Amino acid sequence: MHRKGAQDAKRARIYAKLIREITVAAKEGLPDPNFNPRLRAGIGAALKANMTRDSIDRAIKKATGAGATENYEAVRYEGYGPAGVAVIVEALTDNRNRTASTIRAAFNKSGGALGETNSVSFMFNRLSVIFYPASAASADDMLEAAIEAGADDVVSDEDGHEILAAPDNFFAVRDALAQKFGDPAEAKVEWRPSMTVALDEEKAASVLKLLDTLEDDDDVQNVYANFEVPDEVMAKLSA
Repeated sequence: MHRKGAQDAKRARIYAKLIREITVAAKEGLPDPNFNPRLRAGIGAALKANMTRDSIDRAIKKATGAGATENYEAVRYEGYGPAGVAVIVEALTDNRNRTASTIRAAFNKSGGALGETNSVSFMFNRLSVIFYPASAASADDMLEAAIEAGADDVVSDEDGHEILAAPDNFFAVRDALAQKFGDPAEAKVEWRPSMTVALDEEKAASVLKLLDTLEDDDDVQNVYANFEVPDEVMAKLSA
C-alpha cells in the first residue's frame, strides 16, 4: 500500500508538470498542435506518460478559454550542490519569489548554494536530443536522414540511435525524422555537461537527495547536474 501510494504521488507530480507545460504552450501559441510545435511536443510527452486525451484536452481548453488566469513563466536557476556539482534547474512558475525561495532552501539544506544566472551553464552544452530504437532504421539510414534534416551528429549502438542537433533545429529535425521513421521514443532539448565530477558513495547520496528534492517541487520541470557515479556505487544506492 505504501509503495502504491508513493507511485501514485510520483505519477501525480509528473502529470502536474506535463499539464503545466501544455498550458504554457497552448497560451503562447495556437491551441492546435498541428500549428504549435511546442504544444505538439508537450502532448507527445503526456501521451508517452500515459496521460489520457481527456486530461490533455481539458488542459488546453482551460489555458485558452475565457477567464483563464494562470500565467506561468519559464525561469532557470543555477548553483552548486554537494561536492561542487553544478546544477541547472528549469522551472515554470506563477510566483517567482516562491519558487526561488524553495529552490534556494533546497540548495542550502544540501550544503550547496544557489548562484547567479550563467554561473554554471558554461559547463554544459544546450542540445536537441532525439532518440529512436535500433529497430527504427539502420545506422547508415538514420545518419543520412538526420544530417539531411539538419542534425549535427548521430550516435548509434545496439540500443538505438541518439540524434544530436542545435536547439534551434529541434522541431525541424524531429518532424523530418518523424515523417520518415515515425515518432521518436524521446525528443527534448536538454543541458548536457561538458565536464563532470566523479563522486563516491557518500557524496553521490547527498547529490541525489538534492536532485530528488528539486524534482519533487511542482514548479520544477527539469534538473541537470554534471556528476558521474560508478555503476557499482549506483547499484548500492539503488538497493
